[in-house]
Amino acid sequence: MSKPTLMRLMPQIAHVDVNSFYASAERAFDPSLEGRPVIVLSNNDGCAVTRSPEAKALGIAMGEPWFKLAPRAKEWGLVALSSNYELYGDISARVMELLGRYSAWLEVYSIDEAFLGVKGTPEELRALGRTMKATVRRNVGVPVCVGIAPTKTLAKLANKWAKNNPAFDGVCHWDSVPVPEREGLMRRLSVIEIWGVATRLTKRLNALGIHTILDLSRADPVMIRDRFSVVMMRTVLELQGTPCIPMEEERIGRDQLIFSRSFATPITTAAGIRQVMSVYGQQASARLAKHGLQAKVLTAFAGTSHFNPNDTSYPSVCVPLPMPTADPVILTKAAHALLPRICEGIRYARAGIMVTDLRPSGNQAPLALFENAHEERHIGTLLEDITRRYGRGSIGMGHGGIRGGPDWTMKRDMLSPRYTTHWDELPLVKAA
Repeated sequence: MSKPTLMRLMPQIAHVDVNSFYASAERAFDPSLEGRPVIVLSNNDGCAVTRSPEAKALGIAMGEPWFKLAPRAKEWGLVALSSNYELYGDISARVMELLGRYSAWLEVYSIDEAFLGVKGTPEELRALGRTMKATVRRNVGVPVCVGIAPTKTLAKLANKWAKNNPAFDGVCHWDSVPVPEREGLMRRLSVIEIWGVATRLTKRLNALGIHTILDLSRADPVMIRDRFSVVMMRTVLELQGTPCIPMEEERIGRDQLIFSRSFATPITTAAGIRQVMSVYGQQASARLAKHGLQAKVLTAFAGTSHFNPNDTSYPSVCVPLPMPTADPVILTKAAHALLPRICEGIRYARAGIMVTDLRPSGNQAPLALFENAHEERHIGTLLEDITRRYGRGSIGMGHGGIRGGPDWTMKRDMLSPRYTTHWDELPLVKAA
């Protein structure tokens, strides 16, 4: 079998990632933002979560709070925008739909990146990458980069290289790059730059003399497994070119659900936090019912702002549930266990709940003594059905009911139009 034929049969993985996704989505409908420094802020216009290349060039760090940037925004010509999740979700769906035309093997990894299973010679794969890049740019209006390699870990590394090296013009096929150049890149990059390696892990690797990605790629996988975990061993094998992380058509296996949000106006009373906990308890119930899951543990928490020098309070409580459940009454009662730890008068900036130890519904039938009448009535499913049909806020229970408008909802003072999802905000086109 000839080498081109053999290479055409070998599966490869393409990693496609939208550059500065939120900022690029804003520019797709507002060309006046091209060439200007743009940042998109987190919930409640808190801190920068996306920066355009021009904003990065100004030295604006990821996570920098807006109140520190605002005084110099006019001087820099900096454009700050609130998070427009409706727009970003729609743009993401359009990008993924387009990418799905190039492979039946598509894994949507996050809102702005995806893996595709591809085959072909190096020339064919580079051409495919250029085609995908051009098609997304032309049809959706956002820029993407493409990394293609034998493994997911190398494909992400190739994508990062394509993004930061103009010579690739946005498309890097790992195996087409000479070995000395690939090793030179891995020698320059700290091990923290690799997918799945965080700060704490980096310190442990450094203690073993592993400082760069090249060091990690040359490590003994068995030693890494014994010192760290099987997951880390897979990373080493993937860097060596052995595929160990399979493609997933659907990301399943959730082990936790988190409902949390910072408040536009700080909450200073236990009654206010009770309403928040009630709403989140019902949202958790609806989400669990939607995915056919039940939770065994609930954690509730609240906290003051890190930028508030006067108040410091971070109460939390972990509540083992009497049985695996998705019942909104039980979840809400469990979340209310946080209330005795709330200090009246303290300005709480955020709160949330996390449900863990998830398992499929009906896997384990409770003894008759522990059966829950509410669970049998499928109230969580009912809440989800009504919310989906009539919108959020159309139904609620107890303190999380529909009375009154909570003043802790998200603040978005610099929100751009939701161009593609709201009729009254559709863009207008004028022909000269």
